[in-house]
Amino acid sequence: MVCTLEVVDVDVILNGDVILKDLNLRFESGLYQIIGPNGSGKTTLLRTILGLIKPVKGKILLNCEDITGKPEKVGYRVGYMPQLSEDVGIPLTAFEIVLDSLLLHRKRFPRFAKSSDIKKVEETLSLVHLPKEEWNKPFNELSGGERQRVLLARALVYDPEVLLLDEPLSAIDPVGKVEFVELIGNLAEDKLVILTSHDPILFLKYTNEIVVLNRTFYRVGKPEDVLTVEILREVYGESAVKLEEHVHISDAH
Repeated sequence: MVCTLEVVDVDVILNGDVILKDLNLRFESGLYQIIGPNGSGKTTLLRTILGLIKPVKGKILLNCEDITGKPEKVGYRVGYMPQLSEDVGIPLTAFEIVLDSLLLHRKRFPRFAKSSDIKKVEETLSLVHLPKEEWNKPFNELSGGERQRVLLARALVYDPEVLLLDEPLSAIDPVGKVEFVELIGNLAEDKLVILTSHDPILFLKYTNEIVVLNRTFYRVGKPEDVLTVEILREVYGESAVKLEEHVHISDAH
């Protein structure tokens, strides 16, 4: 089934600042990137889709159902992988974090673990390539890349229709990034995946469309139509340069 998520004429104002204005987007099954500098509204957009931020105008529709500002309606239908914070402070093991996510998003009570739940967590941790010897380690003792794998597993374990991934490649080494990109690209064959990124090139071969966003300015389209010097300079200024036939964004993050 094709999953459709729509952002319809959305305005978001936070602490008196206009973050998003007249934003209209349509996502269908596959992978979509949202790019833009720090503070451009990328995370705000994801949190608005999740219902954690209610826009002052407009709607969020998931398969034609209005989920605007209603996280309880989003529930198990959307998986969210937040940005990795250095100060995580999670006193649980990798396995416990993923299991808790599965039980929390169960549609019905009772929410206690069955053998099938244990198997599902094991399958999901294996899918994201977290070594088995790390499963029962405290989250705080894992490397940055391992933590990212746990956070992806937490978002994936209850089989949501949509995955929202906020900077999924941060804290992952260059070799690990290639593997992680392939994993996320493969997930997009069966799900709607929307991710924020500072390096759109890595996901390019899997990408349907790219949203170039800087608060009230945005453009959306096929990568070849929006990854142009003209559009990127509207967002990144002189950080967007053309090297031979390729556009490069010098966006330190």
